[in-house]
Amino acid sequence: MNHPHKTPMERVEQLYDDLVAHYGDGDRRELRAAAKILLVALAKFREHGGPQWQALLDEYVDALKHDPERFERMLESNRATSPDQLLA
Repeated sequence: MNHPHKTPMERVEQLYDDLVAHYGDGDRRELRAAAKILLVALAKFREHGGPQWQALLDEYVDALKHDPERFERMLESNRATSPDQLLA
């Protein structure tokens, strides 16, 4: 499962797929898997983001809500294979 050639985004997406599979045929399994990843991400934002962690979080949420194309570009750039291709 842990392949050194996967990007960090691919590894997170694999974790999501693994969590969905863990829930089997359970109710709202995709949402439950996403919520687990989000809870961990929020805790890490607060822990490592410094005093402005919420501003960065708000930037991501605002992009998702108000500029879905920009958010999609952010997702795609995080599938990049080299650090100079990253937007977020």
